[in-house]
Amino acid sequence: MPTSTSPAVRLSDVRLGYGERTILRGLSLEVQVGSMTAVLGPSGSGKSTLLAAITGELVPAQGTLEVFGQVVPRDSRGLLEMRKRLGVLLQGNGLLTDLTVAENVALPLRAHSGLPKAEIQARVQAKLDAVGLGAAADLFPRELSGGMARRAALARALALDPPLLLCDEPLTGLDPIASAVVMALLRQLNQSLGLTCIVVSHHVRETLPVCDQAVVVANGTLVFDGTPEALQASQDPLLRQFLDGSPHGPIAFDDVTGQRAA
Repeated sequence: MPTSTSPAVRLSDVRLGYGERTILRGLSLEVQVGSMTAVLGPSGSGKSTLLAAITGELVPAQGTLEVFGQVVPRDSRGLLEMRKRLGVLLQGNGLLTDLTVAENVALPLRAHSGLPKAEIQARVQAKLDAVGLGAAADLFPRELSGGMARRAALARALALDPPLLLCDEPLTGLDPIASAVVMALLRQLNQSLGLTCIVVSHHVRETLPVCDQAVVVANGTLVFDGTPEALQASQDPLLRQFLDGSPHGPIAFDDVTGQRAA
């Protein structure tokens, strides 16, 4: 059974891949309860693959992955119970276009909570208020700006009060102001609710200032795990290439396709 001192997420010598293709290898990492962790790295480096493993969508080819002190289940019933404790903010929001904002947020509650209609409505309004969309309950996704849609998706991710929130590229497609609003909101929820938050991103400037822990994956493995301050001060050539956005360095790309060289 998990203990009060168990990390929210623990990986021990984990290898992730699809078939014979390895995406990430040798991952050993702990994310503490109540922390906000940035998982950074170049596009295609395996950041979203890591999230897929945490949610149980991808089974590790090697090693152990635990969420709140328990190995991620492989049976459907066990996975369903574990996933009720996870909130996932998708890169594309995943809002259903024929439902209002309130109806989108209510979906997880209707499917899993068993609460009466009035209680569901109250909880939906509370979640929308928490993300600053209290007046947008009756709007449809097409009527929302990019930042509003991302916050609506966040409200839905938090509908079941999960202790762990996974955010997959939450700043994609947002302007600098909307990006700052979303990151500030995530930090506020992290601190006020004690919510453990893992943010997968390649937006270094917007993400690092609000996080407690920074993790960098590149070239198929974990290349950094520490504080944001230590990451920014690092003189490691690979880390500097990523942080400074240099096309030249240990992280190689093909000049024609833009894909990582073999």
